[in-house]
Amino acid sequence: MNENELSYKIIGVALQLHSTLGPGLLESAYEEALAYDLIKSGFVVQRQLPMPMIYKEIQMDIGYRIDLMIDHKVIIELKSIEKLAPVHFAQTLTYLKLAGLKLALLINFNSRYLKDGIHRIVNNL
Repeated sequence: MNENELSYKIIGVALQLHSTLGPGLLESAYEEALAYDLIKSGFVVQRQLPMPMIYKEIQMDIGYRIDLMIDHKVIIELKSIEKLAPVHFAQTLTYLKLAGLKLALLINFNSRYLKDGIHRIVNNL
């Protein structure tokens, strides 16, 4: 399954989750529930995946973590905040570049309608 097909299915799972739980919970609650639903749907899910930074041949393990990695292809960066800021988009794109991947979903579950809180971030897709 390619990145676009994966993202379509992931978004469907996220929309169902949001319709069940609604907005207003902590990010960790959405992460736990989304990981559970994605695993139940047959995806390989890695949670809180360490993301080292390489700078001039030096690997720096400085605490960056990817919220969810799906099937080793798509990053999901979760938020549950009032409004996304430009730094959230930049951070997600940086994770894509560091991981050498093409697609991430930045999802803000604290949206009245989740479709308004889902953003595709691409890196040379």
